[in-house]
Amino acid sequence: EAINKKAGRKLLPSIGVGLSLVGLVWFALSYQREIFAIVVAIAVILGLREIVRAFAARSIMISFNALTIAAIGLAYAAWNGGVGGLAVATAIAIPLLLIRALLQGPEGFVAKATATIFSIVYLPFLAGFLILLAIPSTGFQRVMTFMVLVGCNDTFGYIVGVLFGKHPLVPTISPKKTWEGLIGSTIFTIAGGCLAFKFIMDMHWWIGIVVGLTIVFTATCGDLIESAMKRDMSLKDMGTLLPGHGGMLDRLDSVVLSAPAMWLALELVKRFL
Repeated sequence: EAINKKAGRKLLPSIGVGLSLVGLVWFALSYQREIFAIVVAIAVILGLREIVRAFAARSIMISFNALTIAAIGLAYAAWNGGVGGLAVATAIAIPLLLIRALLQGPEGFVAKATATIFSIVYLPFLAGFLILLAIPSTGFQRVMTFMVLVGCNDTFGYIVGVLFGKHPLVPTISPKKTWEGLIGSTIFTIAGGCLAFKFIMDMHWWIGIVVGLTIVFTATCGDLIESAMKRDMSLKDMGTLLPGHGGMLDRLDSVVLSAPAMWLALELVKRFL
């Protein structure tokens, strides 16, 4: 109970949910990689439901159904058209969503338009890079390496923060996050990255250092961005779907900002090494 109180969440349910999600991704990638794209799309839709409800609590009404259709379109475009397909689908979805908001009249249009664009970019577009990671023949290795990096960042940042955390990192945004936790994230993500790139990706181990540091930065920023959203909207969690984690958005926060960084890093490695 003392650990739960200090961490701000229940430890055992959190571990159970985390392992279940890893198992689901492992199965999807091993059995049929198309299933992974469907899993990503479902996770994004669940996240969109939470963010639509959060905006509604602040009297900003945006369409969940329209965002869901757009999310499915972006996922399909990413899987079949790569990064170009994802970009074009996003460029088509944004004006269509704005036109739909316009049909509701001018009252609150700026707030609705801003929230709609934020939602489509923050979730379906950024999460589309997860699908891009899985497309090549090495998709299994790429996604699992990504999970190792993000998992090391979240898990060891959490453990080290709970055991040794005393100095808040950004107390006005996330009081539970500490400098000690960030140091733990950095050390173990670099170590996990070196091992993953050596034994899973069959690449130079030192690439794991560079990519690991990048993931620590993007994952931490993603977590802080979602924490800032919750504070601005006076919410403890974005939802209650995942025991020990909160909502789906609480699980996706570090992933959606890190996926484009991982994809870009692998593209640069492929081109220059």
